[in-house]
Amino acid sequence: MLRAKLKQIFIEKKFLAILGLGLLLMFSHAHLAGSQAVIQGYNTDDSLQSGMIVMFKQDDTSKVAALTAATPDKMQGVVVNPNDAPVTISSGDQKVYVATTGHYDVLVSDQGGEVKPGDYITISSVDGIGMKAGSTQPVVLGKALTGFDGKNSVLGNTTLKDKAGKQSKINFGKVTVDISISRNPQLKVEANVPSSLRKVSEAVAQRDVTANRIYLGMVMIFITSFVAAVVLYAGVRSSIVALGRNPLSRKSIFRSLIQVIVTSVIIFLCGLFGVYLLLKL
Repeated sequence: MLRAKLKQIFIEKKFLAILGLGLLLMFSHAHLAGSQAVIQGYNTDDSLQSGMIVMFKQDDTSKVAALTAATPDKMQGVVVNPNDAPVTISSGDQKVYVATTGHYDVLVSDQGGEVKPGDYITISSVDGIGMKAGSTQPVVLGKALTGFDGKNSVLGNTTLKDKAGKQSKINFGKVTVDISISRNPQLKVEANVPSSLRKVSEAVAQRDVTANRIYLGMVMIFITSFVAAVVLYAGVRSSIVALGRNPLSRKSIFRSLIQVIVTSVIIFLCGLFGVYLLLKL
């Protein structure tokens, strides 16, 4: 009797456990589908293709436009086909549909290098087109689930020009991305550099320069300037003392002084050249 009762209790608990597990799986599946499924319809004044990264139009959140490299913090989502999700929120006159979460195809370039599964995707220099994120981009669209090497499955290409005027060709393709807009976990926070100092450094280097290089260049200039000043001071002082002790040796003293001045200038110029190489290379 007792054994039968225990067996019945065991069966009931097993049934409840299986039922609870089934409900949990159903809830998880419904939650995942819900996060994947809903996309929002918007109007636009631009010609936007499926897979382009977009942002809200300034002063009008009912419209979207292609995201630019200058406004990565305004990243809103990706243009998708409305048939890609079972739930679409829109009105009849809206032209594009944007997904903010889920797995969707995104237009990317090889500007940041080959895109591999697991790489973070951010905005490139081409409006609306993504690329592999590095350590300087503040915002990422999500993680790539597929790859693009810039050689296979190329959809198009364009030519970019850097600050030095050098041109480079980049190719476009599509990768599937697990969209989850967030702060770039690879971001390296650099020390603040005065804008005037950064402008001078970038004008010399003709490219973006890291804060570490800028401050190291300042240290090099300070050291070489100090050494040149010490050499010049010692030479001038010794020349004055020698001239006071032996006025008849004026010509040789002045000759030595000129040599000291030239040496100081050479030291200072070598320091400037070293800073130029540091910023340029």
